[in-house]
Amino acid sequence: MKFKSNTYKIVLFFAVIVLISILFAKDKNYYGAHSVTDTIKVILPESKHKSETKLVTSILTRYHYKKFSLNDSLSSVIFDKFINSLDNGKNYFLASDIKEFEKFRQQIDDMLINEEIVFFFNVFNKYIQRVRERVEFANNALENELDFTTDEYFLIKRDSIDWFKTKEELNADWLKRIKNDALIYRLNEKDWDFIKTTLQKRYNNLLKFLLQSNADDVYQLAMNSFAESIDPHTNYFSPITSDNFKIDMSLSLEGIGARLQTEDDYTKIFEIIPGGPADKSKELKADDRIIAVAQGEDGEFEDVIGWRINDVVKKIRGEKGTVVRLLIIPAGESLNSKPKEIKLVREKVKIEDQAAKSKMIELEQNGKTFKIGVIEIPKFYTDFEARRTGEDGKSTTKDVKNLIKELKSQGMDGLIIDLRNNGGGALNEAVELTGLFIDYGPVVQVRNSMNIIEVNSDLDSTIYYDGPLAVLINRFSASASEIFASAIQDYGRGIIIGENSFGKGTVQNLIDLNMMSSNRNDKFGQVKLTVAKFYRINGETTQKYGTRPDIEFPSYFSPDEFGESTQKAALQPDKINPLNYKKVSDISLVLSDLKLRHEKRANSDPEFEYLLNQIEEYKISRDQRIISLNEQKRKKEQDEKEERKFKMENEYRIKKGMAPIEKGDKTNSVKEIENDYPLNESGRIIIDMLSLTK
Repeated sequence: MKFKSNTYKIVLFFAVIVLISILFAKDKNYYGAHSVTDTIKVILPESKHKSETKLVTSILTRYHYKKFSLNDSLSSVIFDKFINSLDNGKNYFLASDIKEFEKFRQQIDDMLINEEIVFFFNVFNKYIQRVRERVEFANNALENELDFTTDEYFLIKRDSIDWFKTKEELNADWLKRIKNDALIYRLNEKDWDFIKTTLQKRYNNLLKFLLQSNADDVYQLAMNSFAESIDPHTNYFSPITSDNFKIDMSLSLEGIGARLQTEDDYTKIFEIIPGGPADKSKELKADDRIIAVAQGEDGEFEDVIGWRINDVVKKIRGEKGTVVRLLIIPAGESLNSKPKEIKLVREKVKIEDQAAKSKMIELEQNGKTFKIGVIEIPKFYTDFEARRTGEDGKSTTKDVKNLIKELKSQGMDGLIIDLRNNGGGALNEAVELTGLFIDYGPVVQVRNSMNIIEVNSDLDSTIYYDGPLAVLINRFSASASEIFASAIQDYGRGIIIGENSFGKGTVQNLIDLNMMSSNRNDKFGQVKLTVAKFYRINGETTQKYGTRPDIEFPSYFSPDEFGESTQKAALQPDKINPLNYKKVSDISLVLSDLKLRHEKRANSDPEFEYLLNQIEEYKISRDQRIISLNEQKRKKEQDEKEERKFKMENEYRIKKGMAPIEKGDKTNSVKEIENDYPLNESGRIIIDMLSLTK
């Protein structure tokens, strides 16, 4: 890991250029982030970042579960991740910029070891310059109404393009981007004055928010590029991000109950928090894109495309009881689809709203009615303080015990544990919940970075339910959910149904850097560090590939577009020795018959057919690489899609014995009447289990 001889000279040269531009600026205060003139924005690292880099590098190299080398190879990965964090769509940097940055591709490892991080700040300052140029170009381009009659296309999937060599090439691409943005509004019947004003405000806001960046923001991008190159769940949080993370974890600030992420200038719903306003409304779901936010019942919508995610969050958060309205493009819809308005009342997400819930569904099969109990577990929760003091606090397992008792009293014939969209939570609760369905035995193995394996077991021999059991999972079921589902599968205690789960089989600890430093004058951030890995009792891991269901349902998301397997730096799956455990039963004896019966029903089930059609429509939009900038063609594509949706809904209604709807009739939309196919079919599979096992 030799340090290249010219590195310091080149880095010093960059630093001198930055300092010269500062000396000639109006504002002579260059410590941290500042705007030195109307046209110059320079951000430099703060003095604390040197010692903080030493701490971060030391912690990651010493204590991370993955034994990695901070070398030229990892340096190259960090380089790409940092560039992509700024300009993933190749919209701003020129090929000449990248060529200049490339000199440092294999030197970042040495920079981190030597606590020299000026490179990241120089790249960011160049990024500000390039964004300013793009915003100026966009504003000028919008001064005259654009032509939407030419037969040209805009590339919306940017992964395959090269960096543009000249500003002229980039201008041509940006003109297409601006046309695409404008055409979306034209197709929604907005006039040119509205389009011009809205888009100019959008692009100016992009620059405005970028100019509000400070040294900690740039440093966080740099350290995250380092941390996430090791594995996707290792992160660095700046001091202000750490504070927001604590707020999010304590749920002490009111909002809509959704976690967001940024992708290609759009703020997307990443996860719906159980029990929050978004969850209760049933109108928002993962992959929805938020394009505008409005306050109150009649506030004006503010376009948020291109905004930093922190600024979008600030607009959405607010006082409990107040109204926030979102304009979204629903998941799977193309960018030229008509946006949907969602109205939500802000409130605090309470633990009781996230608690396990039960219901009974009645299904008729072969002339007989069966009662199938359903227990929905949004997350694995426990009152850690009550456990510590020995008090009788709330927990997942305790609540599920009571729900099972209630369902038994109502005469249930089988039970479904619904773990869809359950992202995990308390590991001990996944272990104890498993114990309700087996007599005793191991549930999960946890191996730490020193190769020490800890076995978490159920030690209570009491079985609270021994009847037919199914566990329903989807692509958003992760971590503790995968542990529970895998244990039930390994013991043969029940059947796993649904989609392949997320594949998060790692454990993280949060380290406050302030506790690791003797420096009390500066405020440091935090590092979230992967320290262990989960393994099933059969020796396999849930990492990356998740839990595979015994009977699989169609999914909107393929493993290559969502889940742990999509992350390049994800830890690889491996195996350890299996444990000694006694299987309760062998599902494989009846599995082929269960699959045949399920497939026979699916072939004639309108619910299943409608689900497949929805997934197909989603994939058509998802896989679209180019989009027409000709207004007539675009309108025709939009009308054809609406016609397909209209026919699909009416075919569904007719097969269900309902009257078809007229075009434009939103009051009788299929969304109001469709059933939960995965849940109902899981119930029917349990009924099949009853007949086959008898």
